[in-house]
Amino acid sequence: MTYIVTLSSVQMAENEGDWLITQRFTKGLPTGLDTSDTGTRLALLVCDNRTHPSNTSRREFSEHGRFITWIGSVQRFNTVGPVDSSITIEPMRNCPKPVPLDGSDGILASLSSTHRAHVERALTGSAGHIGIRTWQALQEALLRNNPELAGYIEWLLANLNPVIFDEDDAADQAWQEQRDAAQSLTRVTDFPHSALSAWRRPASRDAPYLAGLVPEPVENSLIDHDVRVGLGSEGPRFDDWLGLSDVRCDIHVLEDTTGRRLEVVNVNATPVESRLGTDMIYYHHPTHSFVLVQYKRLGSRDKEYRVNKQLLDQMDRLERVSELSSESVHPHEWRLSQDACFLKFAHWRDGAVTNSELARGMYIPLSYARVLLNDDCTLGSRGGRLFSYKRVERYLVGSEFAELVKLGLVGTVGTSVEQLRDFSLERAREGYSVVLGVETSEETPRDRATRVRQRSAKKRPKVISYSPQQQSPDTPGF
Repeated sequence: MTYIVTLSSVQMAENEGDWLITQRFTKGLPTGLDTSDTGTRLALLVCDNRTHPSNTSRREFSEHGRFITWIGSVQRFNTVGPVDSSITIEPMRNCPKPVPLDGSDGILASLSSTHRAHVERALTGSAGHIGIRTWQALQEALLRNNPELAGYIEWLLANLNPVIFDEDDAADQAWQEQRDAAQSLTRVTDFPHSALSAWRRPASRDAPYLAGLVPEPVENSLIDHDVRVGLGSEGPRFDDWLGLSDVRCDIHVLEDTTGRRLEVVNVNATPVESRLGTDMIYYHHPTHSFVLVQYKRLGSRDKEYRVNKQLLDQMDRLERVSELSSESVHPHEWRLSQDACFLKFAHWRDGAVTNSELARGMYIPLSYARVLLNDDCTLGSRGGRLFSYKRVERYLVGSEFAELVKLGLVGTVGTSVEQLRDFSLERAREGYSVVLGVETSEETPRDRATRVRQRSAKKRPKVISYSPQQQSPDTPGF
């Protein structure tokens, strides 16, 4: 199905402020509307300007009518009560310009009578859908006069059709971990999750995850969520790594309109079959602090990790990170503990998750891992040590870990970019896939805390209800 959601210009104006930040919209559907998980699962958001001809929203239209103003992908189908349902559209992207449906230059005029009737039926109420053949005709008409939307559609479809990873393949395992690390960085920094999610397998098995990203079409405009994607307005701090002969490096830079910038560096220095795992390293440049997460995979069947000498040696090496840290002097340098390194014991369901979903897992600070290994709770029946959900009563989940990092409550103190460079490259050459995120901004510690708390409040999804008499079911066969 391809869904069409119709809102008045007033409703658009009320909701666009949220969409610019969350890139997510949950919309109630008519009772009985087919929600089969088939077709494109794209969503077109239409502004109906006819019902309020005297109202002007933040956009100015050349004539009153209906316009496609947003396009997104339907990630989830939700059950609301015993009979009602809704869809969650995420991510969403603002069309570069409103696309008219009505009038002599509108898309509907170029459709056959059959396809036009099905689109009109979907437009009748607040939400409807069209079948694959009508979508194909509508897409052809849409791209004929708006070719710039081809990149938007390709990118959204890549988000909707995540790659299925093979749990027994070393390259797929490495990419799976690196993707999770990249997505974790966007959550820690409050950049759009979708910016690093649309992906296809790179040609080389040894290539970093970022090498397979499908480019995101982004218009540079003065709105809150817009992110300039590429190599940034300034040269990346790690661009010299691109020329190193012994590493494979990809760099992706996100920058918002406030000047806040996230440089994501994905580097591998060893063949995938000989790698020791994945490190996620986040460095907050204003406070000269970094946090490291070392990935460990729980067994797909028993959800356990058997401790071996390799893990113990890795923990010994990670504990040396504390030697890079200074004593806290200023209030913003205070930390909950000296831990800057965490182990993430992660597992993936059947090798597949949506492109924006994080792997489930336990985040365990290094010092806590030491305590657990000295306690009977991790002692196996044959004398070995095990990490599992059953054996570890307390741990952090992804959202809790992200909040601690966002607020600067964990991490090193006073570490320089030069120390970070040396440490990250050393980890790559030791055999780890490294996903490094460096955030720069002009924010004060107070500004940072205020932004984090405001964003958390704004991320609650908004649901627009549906009046059953407004919509009749569409015929999905066209």
